Amino acid sequence: MSDTESHELITDQAGREASGAHRYGRFLEEFEVGAVYKHWPAKTVTEAEDHLFCLVTMNHHPLHLNDLYAAQSQQGRNVVAGPLVYSLAFGMSVSDVSGKAIANLATEELTHPAPVFHGDTLFAESEVLEVRPSASKPDRGVVKVHTRIYKQDGTLVAEFKRTVLVPRSPDAIEGGGSVVEGSAE
Repeated sequence: MSDTESHELITDQAGREASGAHRYGRFLEEFEVGAVYKHWPAKTVTEAEDHLFCLVTMNHHPLHLNDLYAAQSQQGRNVVAGPLVYSLAFGMSVSDVSGKAIANLATEELTHPAPVFHGDTLFAESEVLEVRPSASKPDRGVVKVHTRIYKQDGTLVAEFKRTVLVPRSPDAIEGGGSVVEGSAE
């Protein structure tokens, strides 16, 4: 393209996806109870990232920042801050779960059953627990997922459930399409 040619810049998500961009998120009708999304890419947590996260969030606990202190702890070395593990998994799930979200409504039952250490690689996956259209607004609905985070050896290191408000597809709104409702709970 020359300097004199104009370039049509597509800035809205739907337009960019229609032009061949990576699909980002799902409409309500695309979720199915029991489906499991194995998020990609995985993420290796570095010491620098953990330290920066701790300092930015003012978490100055020496278990995360002080090698000598951590060496004398029950873990024997620095532990990655739990909120960083949660934040990474949440981010890893956006493309599959909440990329089209109107709002994140709730996070529940966040647990950290095992520690994450500098250099561990995190893998996340989300299971769809519930899909239901909004009772008050026909253009949206609620999806609930259970996200689990594992490190490279298969150890479960964190898990949480979250509820997301997502739009219905334009075709479903115009055509009155239905949503497969259900709950795994």
